[in-house]
Amino acid sequence: MLLLIYTLLCFTIVLSDSNDITKLITFKKSLANAAALNDWDTNVAPCNGARPNWSGVICGKDGTVFGLQLENMGLNGTIDMDALAELSTIRTLSFANNSFEGSMPDVSKIRALRGIYLSNNKFSGVIRDDMFMGMSSMRKVQLGNNKFTGRIPGSLNGLNILVDLQLQDNEFEGEIPDFEQKNLKVNFANNRLSGQIPPGLRNQDPSSFSGNNVCGKPVKSTCKITKEKHTQKALILAIIFVVLVLALILVTLRVCRTQRTPKNECKNNQIKKLNKNNPYRTSSKDMQTHSDEEENNKRPQNNGKLQFVRSDRERFGLNELLRASADVLGGGSFGSSYKAAMNDGPAVVVKRFRDMNNVRKEEFYVHLTRLGRFSHPNLLPIVAFYYKKDEKLLITEFAENGSLASHLHGNRKPNEPGLDWPTRLNIIKGIAQGLDYLYKQLPHLSLPHGHLKSSNVLLDNDFNPLLADYALVPIVNKHHAREFMVAYKSPEFSYHDRTTHKTDVWCLGILILEMLTGIFPANYLKQGKGGNSDLETWVNSVVREEWTGEVFDKDMKGTSNCEGEMLKLLKIGMCCCEWNVEKRWDFKMALEKIAELKERGSDHEYASSASDGDVHSSRAVSDDEFSSPESEVKLKP
Repeated sequence: MLLLIYTLLCFTIVLSDSNDITKLITFKKSLANAAALNDWDTNVAPCNGARPNWSGVICGKDGTVFGLQLENMGLNGTIDMDALAELSTIRTLSFANNSFEGSMPDVSKIRALRGIYLSNNKFSGVIRDDMFMGMSSMRKVQLGNNKFTGRIPGSLNGLNILVDLQLQDNEFEGEIPDFEQKNLKVNFANNRLSGQIPPGLRNQDPSSFSGNNVCGKPVKSTCKITKEKHTQKALILAIIFVVLVLALILVTLRVCRTQRTPKNECKNNQIKKLNKNNPYRTSSKDMQTHSDEEENNKRPQNNGKLQFVRSDRERFGLNELLRASADVLGGGSFGSSYKAAMNDGPAVVVKRFRDMNNVRKEEFYVHLTRLGRFSHPNLLPIVAFYYKKDEKLLITEFAENGSLASHLHGNRKPNEPGLDWPTRLNIIKGIAQGLDYLYKQLPHLSLPHGHLKSSNVLLDNDFNPLLADYALVPIVNKHHAREFMVAYKSPEFSYHDRTTHKTDVWCLGILILEMLTGIFPANYLKQGKGGNSDLETWVNSVVREEWTGEVFDKDMKGTSNCEGEMLKLLKIGMCCCEWNVEKRWDFKMALEKIAELKERGSDHEYASSASDGDVHSSRAVSDDEFSSPESEVKLKP
């Protein structure tokens, strides 16, 4: 029996060594000038107990690869973090004193790292603000003597056991975050930092801040605070005044309740009635009903403060937001939304979130701050956010033309036209461009949007689309996300409990079909897994059994010779919501095909759209069909 156990143990160790060898050799291939690693022999295990057989390998007591110390080896090329991430036992990485260039390696792929040492190389560029998010074991970060730019990553502030942070001799700029970790030693010398040194770092050596434009303890340069003191006094007086006003309002509300005045008389002092013609309203299918009692409690409590994420927007306080006149825009799966009319600026939208406690406060701040820095003409800009344990607010700009859903499914006035083909084409192109931006900015997320549907596509004055509620999956409670978010209605999650980089493509496909047909995807109303997509199934059945012209929304008036282009978009939508993930188009393909669409085709293309041919299902559509006129679907006269 002991012999059997020993044999199994030896076999497990050999198998583990074999896996480590394969992964390390894969990593080595990404390096250039790697003559110092010539003893990395595939016939020899990296470790012999705690003793390394390979140069630069740090071994654990159990013979596993604990880390790499590849210092002073003249290495360059790239650092294959994907290969290293497959080494489950690795905890420390040092590439100091080499010749690596380019952006910082994505260390977030190895969440269990305890130390990263990249000093004295030629790394450059901005480090992602969330690079270190969730790396709770990280103790030492040494990035000195490189060419890093931009702000110091805010996610470093969330490393609770960090003891050594060396960022000297770079080109970091802006203010220093308020690090509060105990026993932390920092070195920020010779950067382009400015502002007052935060309280948590006043015990550091003054030399750690030399070569910057900073002030306050522990350096000798004092900060000019005269104006700040006057500002603080004015702010205190303003706060006292606001508190008195709020107290008066509370007394008035209590008197109203005591005298049992009608509910609407008291309620209208704080919030206007829901405007039935409000452009943000979707159909009743996509809204939750709310009782009068719930409406009275929808305004946030006066705790905490607003965190602004944009410098180009005039700031306002939470109390100003509370005093602003407000219209209820509606309630959805996340919470209620309001339009707040500020006295000295444009209106904003305040959206309350009830189920957003998936991450800690620090990670929430980092993620929302990053989203707030996004800038794209097809993304709804985030203005500010509010954090409290049981209350989250997201403040965004207001879109005058409301949601796409309200135009597709809302009640229109008599003789009011629906969205025509050129407008719908412009909207879908803008949606694709906004989604492309999210894919590029959030490559580490499998769901860059996660909740793409017509009620989350807003329209500006010129009917250009603005994506809303994007990239919220990391901070929304997992149970709530899986119950309500659109990505979790996809076939891959419904049947295999997983999402992929193609899941947002499926959502895009359903949205395309919704825009072309004018039919709301009924499966979105179901809580939990989506099951069959009624819309996609119906489109497939019509294309297979009938004339394709029956698919298109009767309210979608086109231009001359547009039928062929409409059919192309229909095929794109069907290929995007293909159930088989392997056969489904990736986003790059979808983006390319959408970009090729035009308002109208040529006379030749129009004639070919009436030629014989049929598409039997989305699974039968191939790339060739977009270049072969003979494959066009017939339109019913």
